Amino acid sequence: MAKELKELTSRSQDYSQWYLDLVLKADLAENSAVRGCMVIKPYGYAIWEKMQRQLDDMFKETGHMNAYFPLFIPKSFLSKEADHVEGFAKECAVVTHYRLKNDPDGKGVIVDPDAKLEEELIVRPTSETIIWNTYRNWIQSYRDLPILVNQWANVVRWEMRTRLFLRTAEFLWQEGHTAHATKEEAVEEAEKMLNVYAQFAEEYMAVPVIKGVKSASERFAGAVDTYTIEAMMQDGKALQSGTSHFLGQNFAKAFDVKFADKEGKMDYVWATSWGVSTRLIGALIMAHSDDNGLVLPPKLAPFQVVIVPIYKGAEQLALINEKVDGIVKSLKALGISVKYDNADNRKPGWKFSEYELKGVPVRLAMGARDMENNTVEVARRDTLTKETVSCDGLDMYIKNLLDDIQANIYKKAFDFRAKQTITVETYEEFKEKIEEGVFILAHWDGTAETEEKVKAETKATIRCIPLEGDKTPGKCMVTGKPSAQRVIFARAY
Repeated sequence: MAKELKELTSRSQDYSQWYLDLVLKADLAENSAVRGCMVIKPYGYAIWEKMQRQLDDMFKETGHMNAYFPLFIPKSFLSKEADHVEGFAKECAVVTHYRLKNDPDGKGVIVDPDAKLEEELIVRPTSETIIWNTYRNWIQSYRDLPILVNQWANVVRWEMRTRLFLRTAEFLWQEGHTAHATKEEAVEEAEKMLNVYAQFAEEYMAVPVIKGVKSASERFAGAVDTYTIEAMMQDGKALQSGTSHFLGQNFAKAFDVKFADKEGKMDYVWATSWGVSTRLIGALIMAHSDDNGLVLPPKLAPFQVVIVPIYKGAEQLALINEKVDGIVKSLKALGISVKYDNADNRKPGWKFSEYELKGVPVRLAMGARDMENNTVEVARRDTLTKETVSCDGLDMYIKNLLDDIQANIYKKAFDFRAKQTITVETYEEFKEKIEEGVFILAHWDGTAETEEKVKAETKATIRCIPLEGDKTPGKCMVTGKPSAQRVIFARAY
């Protein structure tokens, strides 16, 4: 593995290649036989499972329940909400036939022309349409509201330029879809779920995020407002890491979903939707990892601690096994996930490199001298430092160390973002500074024309209009027209 580590491209040399090398070499994912789709390997999926489990708990704590809706959506559904269809039409995979048959010329199989669907089906790019068609049957009066539903699913958006985890034709995600009696309740829901995402990103992923609202041109297709959390990667680019949408009554009107209020008056239902995807694994990699491999926050690492024995002969190994067994039990009793790697097919040096590459937060090594001294070598992945620690009280030492690593990883990412976030007043300065990989706080006149000009000339987009921070009005850096507050511009994934 040490040889393979040397083949990991450095971040300074080629950040994009470093990312791809790391995803492949750390056994997170690989490209599949289907162009643009990925195979998520067991180690990568273990990270997703940890994310999924934590988010699912947080959703349920806020009153949501899981359900499941069809993968296929009738094409006519998509056309009912004009902005929605315009936003997704270019990415849709369409099912036209339901059967194959043998080619009469003996060239394998062909689509059976007699098996054409009466109505073509869209492979789910997102589920607002099929869900709101369903909600029409569920909602008659205010007593049926709110509906607080989440779905864990896969979706397909036919991307031409793909990158593992960050942008693939098929990906895994969750999508919440809620229905409410009032506008105020729906807006509160959309903001609440944005805060859930921000809490998850910061407390579990150790990724600092900025909460904000998208500009009209960056808004989800069919939404009235899109709330977002934006994270900075180590190359200074932004990654949209979660979105929550206030849909107004748009989908209720499109699918004629009405309810009788307490006075018996009929009105359209108010809606939200919100989602995060396996893109979060990409964020985790790019926010923290280094030229040696992954750096995983302990709360999401498949294994928080790995123990490697260093021994000569079966007799020595048996003694270490017995000692380590007690350590493993005491760590597990504190809820710490541990792997003891005493397999004899790899040398300790190879194992050290392997677990460093895979980002295991803490590595313990125990040899004959450690046995004599009742000590163990403790290596931190985040700082690459080592120390010798007594086995007495080791369990609480490791527990506190994991907390410290989690906090340190977050602080490092937070400090980096602070250093790479600047304020500019003029468009000339903006065009110069955007090349440095930064978040730029600048005034914008609120028009799509100015936004498009900046994007065309600099490849930077408005990541969000921040919900918190300086709200001082000013003048647009491009046009000099009045600006309500500074917005965040950056180049993005």
